[in-house]
Amino acid sequence: MDAQCLDEDGYLINPMDWDESWAEHFALQENIVLTEDHWDVIRFMRGYYESHLIAPDARFSIKHLAQRFGSEARNKLFELFPYGYVQQACRIAGMKRPRNWSTG
Repeated sequence: MDAQCLDEDGYLINPMDWDESWAEHFALQENIVLTEDHWDVIRFMRGYYESHLIAPDARFSIKHLAQRFGSEARNKLFELFPYGYVQQACRIAGMKRPRNWSTG
């Protein structure tokens, strides 16, 4: 992994540099073993980014998960990424650090 591709907080500077090996690398740093549920969220986030050129905020990922987990979608998201959507999900999915999100 090329550190020059990362900002000072460890997020990719250019999300288009991302591939699944980046996800594995970032997940290891967060002590997360990626399951199919993780990959579902990550692929949703990547697809959203490719369509809108911005990272989806947590509510969009929760809405996506609700198709499978119903009212438990929010809990599921934070079970998958227990230290927060921005710190873990966005980083693993190769998003830039969202400037206006400070939590979750």
